[in-house]
Parts: sequence; C-alpha cells; structure tokens
Amino acid sequence: MNRNTRLFTPAVIFTGLGFACLLTFITWIGFALTAAPRSDLEAAPAVLTLIPAPTSTPLFTATPTRDPLAQLTPTLPANYITVGSYVQISGTGGDGLRIRSAPNLAGQFLFLGEDSEVFKVEDGPKDADNYIWWYIVAPYDVSRAGWAAANFLSVVPPPQ
Repeated sequence: MNRNTRLFTPAVIFTGLGFACLLTFITWIGFALTAAPRSDLEAAPAVLTLIPAPTSTPLFTATPTRDPLAQLTPTLPANYITVGSYVQISGTGGDGLRIRSAPNLAGQFLFLGEDSEVFKVEDGPKDADNYIWWYIVAPYDVSRAGWAAANFLSVVPPPQ
C-alpha cells in the first residue's frame, strides 16, 4: 500500500464528514441567532425627493407696446374678396357660373366658368340685382374675363 491509501481510511473520511456537518450546523445556528425577527421585516416607505432641473431666468420682462398704425389697418376676414386676390368658382352644384359682360343679370353671357376654376379679381365690387359683382380674369387665358356674382366665388391662395 502506498502512503495516500493509508491517509484516507474509512475512519478518517467519516471523521472529516462529521466535522464538516458540525461546522455547517454551528454556522446555521449563528445565522439564526443574528437574524432579525420576522415581525421587524416590514416594508419601509420610500421617500422620493424630486429636484427640478435648473432653468434660465430672464433678467428683464418685455413690455408690449402698441403699434400706432395697427388701429388704422383693418383686418379683413380670410374669405374676403378684394381686387388682386384669386378666387375659385364653387357652390354651383356642377352647373358652372355664367360670366357676363356687365355687372348685372342683364349683361351678355360670355362663357361658363366651371367649378374649381381659378380667376384673378381685377375690378369691383359692383352691387346690382341683389348680387355683389366682381370682374375676374383667368390667369392662364385673358380672353376668359367678365363679371361674376360673389355668391359663387371663394378666395384661394395665388397659383404657384
């Protein structure tokens, strides 16, 4: 038998295992004695403090001033027809708008303006036959020009 075989006899192995069990048991008891009782393990409320981010503070406060010309310039509604604005024929139910030679219902019929057709306003307004009339010209064909009733015109942005 060699020397290693004599060191690991059954008595030495059982003694080592017993000693390891004893140390484990003592460690277990040490943990049990130092641990806090179960009733003290309540959840503590968390306290959260929010700190706002720094912001820049203006050194002065601006004071609004009144524009003296603002009272002299009236603001027109968005759909208000004026000379120089662009208008589109609308509200005819697909029948089109009769463009006339004069600003009244007796004016000679020149041509039929189609729904969605765009014109530039060159003259007006003229009041006749319970309508407000505007002289309109097609920007793509100056021969398509005449007087139209404002009831069937709506303001649009100028073509690009």
